[in-house]
Amino acid sequence: MRRILVFDNTVPVLLPLALEAPYDYLVPSDMALAPGDFVAVPLATRERVGVVWTEGAALDRPAVDASKLREVIGKLDVPSLPLQSLKLVEWVARYTLAPPGMVLRMMMSAREAFSPPKPRLGMRLNGPPPERMTSARSRVLEVAANSLLWPKKDLADTAGVSPGVIDGLVDAGTLRVEPMPPKRLPIPDPDCTPTDLTEDQARAARTLAESVEAQEFSVTLLDGVTGSGKTPVYFEAVAAALRTNKQALILLPEIALTRQFVQAFEQRFGCAPVEWHSDLTPRQRGQNWRAVAQCEARVVVGARSALFLPFPELGLIVVDEEHDQSFKQEDRVSYHARDMAVVRGSIGKFSVVLSSATPSVESLVNVQQGRYGHVALPRRYSGASLPRLEAIDLRKAPPEKGAWLSPVLVKAVENTLHEKQQALLFLNRRGYAPLTLCRACGFRFECPQCAAWLVEHRFRGQLRCHHCGFSMKAPETCPSCGVEDSLVPCGPGVERIAEEVRERFPDARTAILSSDLAPNVNALREVLDAIARGDADIIIGTQLVAKGHHFPQLATVGVIDGDLGLGQGDPRAAERTFQLLSQVTGRAGREQISGTGYIQTYMPEHPVLQALVSGDRDAFLTQEIAVREAAGYPPFGRLASLVVSATSLPQAMDYARMVAMRAPHAEIVRILGPAEAPLAVIRGRYRVRILVKAAREADIQAYVRQWLASTPSPKGSVRLSVDIDPYNFM
Repeated sequence: MRRILVFDNTVPVLLPLALEAPYDYLVPSDMALAPGDFVAVPLATRERVGVVWTEGAALDRPAVDASKLREVIGKLDVPSLPLQSLKLVEWVARYTLAPPGMVLRMMMSAREAFSPPKPRLGMRLNGPPPERMTSARSRVLEVAANSLLWPKKDLADTAGVSPGVIDGLVDAGTLRVEPMPPKRLPIPDPDCTPTDLTEDQARAARTLAESVEAQEFSVTLLDGVTGSGKTPVYFEAVAAALRTNKQALILLPEIALTRQFVQAFEQRFGCAPVEWHSDLTPRQRGQNWRAVAQCEARVVVGARSALFLPFPELGLIVVDEEHDQSFKQEDRVSYHARDMAVVRGSIGKFSVVLSSATPSVESLVNVQQGRYGHVALPRRYSGASLPRLEAIDLRKAPPEKGAWLSPVLVKAVENTLHEKQQALLFLNRRGYAPLTLCRACGFRFECPQCAAWLVEHRFRGQLRCHHCGFSMKAPETCPSCGVEDSLVPCGPGVERIAEEVRERFPDARTAILSSDLAPNVNALREVLDAIARGDADIIIGTQLVAKGHHFPQLATVGVIDGDLGLGQGDPRAAERTFQLLSQVTGRAGREQISGTGYIQTYMPEHPVLQALVSGDRDAFLTQEIAVREAAGYPPFGRLASLVVSATSLPQAMDYARMVAMRAPHAEIVRILGPAEAPLAVIRGRYRVRILVKAAREADIQAYVRQWLASTPSPKGSVRLSVDIDPYNFM
């Protein structure tokens, strides 16, 4: 029973605003409310939609004189939030130190879901043909002659006419408009097309399925090499959830680009999953939100925000590519979807599967300490060998002057093309060149709003900032000295690599995978499909190519700059570089062709590159874990980042110093800073960072909460943001 007694005729209502606690409202005598119900309430001069909260919530509410309370306006005809969703809001808010109202806002991101559903209208043949007939009208009547109820768009598309032709026939009385029955989502069939699994896969699938069937909280790391077939394995866990009448959620880092994944799901279960990502229209988001809340959506495939959908019967979460940095959100509420998925499983007492070919150090340590289960897939599904990797020492085999491809890599690509196979060149840098300067006076193009160089995008004729989006037309003369033809690009981006490829291999078909060069997600999907079909000989791409795509004819991968992610002031720099390069080179040789990866580097002796070339992942991770433990970095220590920003550096620094001076003394906590952030200015705001480093046993949230409670709130243009477990150190 969800109904509760209404104490003193009031209920707490949490609003999706930056609020720390619910507000109390009076309940009309003819209204029955329960926790999770959506209600319209007055706030100041506006009407807001909020959620009835629980009386025993862990959110403190200030006492208010009953005479000052206002009345609930009405209850919305919207599926209520499950109690587990309310618990998740409170848990995330406590952990991240974000206002609970902002966490709730993420659960209410589909605005269309809170408006009355629009009726679906169809067209049916109603009367005699109109006096004035045309060929278009004749085609419509021929299609509608079966007397079925047709959606307007389907009728127009089938007849090959414009919607205006349909409207004309309705006005003439030949067609009539009728309400259509609600559209039902197809239900995935767990027994539709069972996959033929290898012995390793079958053993792993049984383990995952049994953990789901137990209907108890557990976390299992599915650790398989690239191409080992992890997806069909965790599909069997999804099938187990469906057989127990539970919902399942699959989180992917780039859901909008994973058409191959959706097709694989449809082949296994007989229908497509419900999708949740930023490319959906507002109406689609509203429909999918309601479908989840009403249990009509049995399986959802989504980006990190899908974690906050109102699942009433969730029985499994799969986090694919669990190591991927894009699962970390840094705006407003800073959270890591992988970690919050584990929390959601703990609240709902169900199984969570973390899948990756390059697991995060955090997950591996949890396996070592017995918190997570571990299932390994050490061999590729197709029987193919892992690609052979080779480091190209650019000190010994440098590119020609003005070029970026070493002769060793050029020869490898030539051989690949001769064998009618595909080659991939990877550089995690968008645009043509990361810096443009004047060789006459030394002027460099900087973003007027950020402490960053403007990146040249030659294909668009623009200079652009990748932090704030500022762009300008590429000038023909230096704006400082006025000299013509003096502007030169420094360093390569993928566009510059593509230019060199076209010069060296004029007969090769090229494809560039970069978010800057596609007008929308569908265009990127078309490029991916073309590559998979073999319609491109050489692919030049950014990190988009490392997102689990399957290119059957890809034989050679060349990493243009293997040193790009190293040497940063980031405790995860080595791990991230290892993961990214492993994922990229792992695209090669996934079918019945041998694969080879070449990594251009000036530091072939670096431990990351040594581990990649030798294929000794475990040795690298053992060393990386030991380094983290010795330094007290996560997962063996705790970190929190406090970033102060303002419209001027003195304002930001003055407030940051005052904040740092008020830090409570604690033996197991160190305060580092304040200091200017490496990326000191973004969107015209100066940034100063304070880093909190604590022992693993420290309650860092309680420490920061106590600290900020004794600190005056920022004023004017000054802002303070807190990130527990930061992943971005820029």
